[in-house]
Amino acid sequence: MVHDAFRGHHLTWTHQVDNIQDSVEEKRSFTLKLPKRHRLELLTPYLEQVTSRAEEFERVSRERRLFTNNGHGSYESGWSSVPFRHPSTFETLALEPELKTQLMDDLTAFSQGKEFYHKIGRAWKRGYLLYGPPGSGKSSLIAAIANFLCYDVYDLELSKVSDNSELRALLIQTTNRSIIVIEDIDCSINLTGDRMSDNAEDNGRVTLSGLLNFTDGLWSCCGEEKVIVFTTNHKDNVDPALVRCGRMDMHVSLGTCGMHAFKVLVKNYLGLDSHVLFDVVESCIRSGGTLTPAHIGEILLRNRRDADVAVKSVLTAMQAKILGADVDATEGGHEYDDMARTPKSIGRRLMESPDHCPEGSPEKKKKKEGSTRDKNVKFLVRLRSLTKSDSGRRGV
Repeated sequence: MVHDAFRGHHLTWTHQVDNIQDSVEEKRSFTLKLPKRHRLELLTPYLEQVTSRAEEFERVSRERRLFTNNGHGSYESGWSSVPFRHPSTFETLALEPELKTQLMDDLTAFSQGKEFYHKIGRAWKRGYLLYGPPGSGKSSLIAAIANFLCYDVYDLELSKVSDNSELRALLIQTTNRSIIVIEDIDCSINLTGDRMSDNAEDNGRVTLSGLLNFTDGLWSCCGEEKVIVFTTNHKDNVDPALVRCGRMDMHVSLGTCGMHAFKVLVKNYLGLDSHVLFDVVESCIRSGGTLTPAHIGEILLRNRRDADVAVKSVLTAMQAKILGADVDATEGGHEYDDMARTPKSIGRRLMESPDHCPEGSPEKKKKKEGSTRDKNVKFLVRLRSLTKSDSGRRGV
């Protein structure tokens, strides 16, 4: 089929198939005949179109790889790799829709921005800082970005890099269309005091200066279409020079699940679009009972054979979070209330009245410190009555 750009130019288009067979030896050829008066006008854009489509096909269809540095960065092969087959996508990520859209739009604009980056004189690269508590989905987001862009992933472990020279050598060995990841950037190496020491470069280790040049110096321009990702559990512990605009262009805060993210997880794990307890879950989230995607996912995975038990088990953990209890301790080894699927130990705590505690007791002291806990208890008592009412309606 002739591309739309060439319609109306009276081209002769011949399709020759030398050997039609369903095998790897299949040979096909196409002949495009152009009138001489249109050859210069059409041939260049046509070849550019064919080249562009071929590159796109190769990028999407090739097997992607996950690389890690092997401690021999000064040699030709400083990376070892395995096939990258992580199933995470933006569709399965437990993110709020606004953040998903923002990230996908930004990644699309970057991947299609070759001419723009060249025009403005900037290296064709993009930096992302992902920060949030453990289990908030940082690694899953990296995998989703790699699948979205069809890029290879280079997982750089700084503790294996001996010095700045080896760091530059590793950068040179990375390919175009790749994601370079440094996880837990605040913990990977000790950069403390680099700014104060004049001899940091001579200490035989990776320095802050070397890392800055890696991300935004002249050496960072080796290759094109690269994404650099830093992750951290504690953004405040990262040196501000590492995360300024131009190095980390987009800062992405990942935390506990909102209601939309919770519904995505329920859809992924249980195959449900709705549940009668969704309103109760939303009330828990608004009252401070939020959990990380990893925490909710583990509860749903463990109870996936019974959707009602799975959702109520999440509610149990949320209730414990509101009470300030050890959430992990409420998920196993306890006797469960038949009606609310709530550990009886938590149920008793919900029903206790601080007014009946003796003077000088810890409970009495907590009451005097403020009414926040009282409000939480009252909320959970109402919540427990809602789950009991629901259980009665469903005959659980």
